[in-house]
Amino acid sequence: MDPIIARIRQELTTHADPEIQKISRRYFKEAILCYGMKTATGIAIARKYWKEVKGRPKPEIFALCEELYQSGYMEESFIVSEWAHALSGRYERGDMAVFRHWIDTYITNWASCDGFCNHTMGDFIEQFPEYTEELKRWTRSENRWMRRAAAVSLIVPAKHGKFLNESMEIASLLLTDTDDLVQKGYGWLLKEASRKHTDEVFSFVMKNKKVMPRTALRYAIELMPKDLRAEAMKKDW
Repeated sequence: MDPIIARIRQELTTHADPEIQKISRRYFKEAILCYGMKTATGIAIARKYWKEVKGRPKPEIFALCEELYQSGYMEESFIVSEWAHALSGRYERGDMAVFRHWIDTYITNWASCDGFCNHTMGDFIEQFPEYTEELKRWTRSENRWMRRAAAVSLIVPAKHGKFLNESMEIASLLLTDTDDLVQKGYGWLLKEASRKHTDEVFSFVMKNKKVMPRTALRYAIELMPKDLRAEAMKKDW
């Protein structure tokens, strides 16, 4: 184990709070491993140690991230999310293989999925937009977190009006997914896309509402004007 990993884990243990740990577990259907601490505390620890590791070669930093992921603790996954995003100025196309491996192997809850994909994957896709084709392939994965990642990796770009066609294509591929966390993921993507493209997302929802799960639909229309929301929620008898 790299000595810095041991120091990070010692500090995380010092800040562990059994009460926060108990509360945190209520937000997840699946079992999670967590120390139990406020998000801000975890981020502060990530940034503190980033100052020590940022000068290392990227492969070494990736190896540290892998060590953190291997513990299974949620807060350690959040440190990976912070560090991987801090590397955004050093991304290369080959990094996609690393990121895919991490999502498929180590992501086991929605918080770790979104924390990593919203920023690291979002920045990566903006730099290398051809990899939206890979996101579309993830929609066919047996791993629910890969399927959710296909959608939530475009959340931040979609919020700024980018990748509309790709977002709707991914939503189409996930349209009838039976996993509620995947439904919420692509519904959230459509919601963010609707900030700049209300009409297009509304049309998508109306076209697909007969087969679109209500969970995804409610997320998708959340930011729309009241009259559009009402129209989308009408049942077709």
